[in-house]
Amino acid sequence: MNRKTITLTVNDRDHELRVEPQWTLAQVLRDELNLTGTKVACGQGACGSCTVIADGLAVPSCLMLAVEQEGRKIYTVESLAADGNLHPLQETWLEEYAAQCGFCASGMIMGAKALLDKEDDPSVDRIKRALSGNLCICSNYDHIIAAVQNAARKLGERA
Repeated sequence: MNRKTITLTVNDRDHELRVEPQWTLAQVLRDELNLTGTKVACGQGACGSCTVIADGLAVPSCLMLAVEQEGRKIYTVESLAADGNLHPLQETWLEEYAAQCGFCASGMIMGAKALLDKEDDPSVDRIKRALSGNLCICSNYDHIIAAVQNAARKLGERA
């Protein structure tokens, strides 16, 4: 065992952890912090199911070593709901039937969140580009795009 002690800031909380140098951020989130909303499918950064937000950017956590994430602000899908209320993206995901099997949902939602944090009213083309690293095996893209558009509208109304 060659574990190193690191501090990760995840969902606005600091976590001191002892990790192996080769552990990915996805592994640590799921196995050490029990944040299982972050899914791991391909493990190669190709599908987007493990997408989290790190310092404002949507990134595949399966490609990031946990030991290299100290000092970054990391957010998972668990950070979205507050006080028993779903985030507008989560609400619209349900309303628009954007999740069929649901495996891509958390990664898609986090990719969409990173986009909506920067753009109030993104075009369909911009949504497609922002989510281009996330695959939906059910091919539910029209519903996903509608969910992002409606979440943008809801966020605008709440502002």
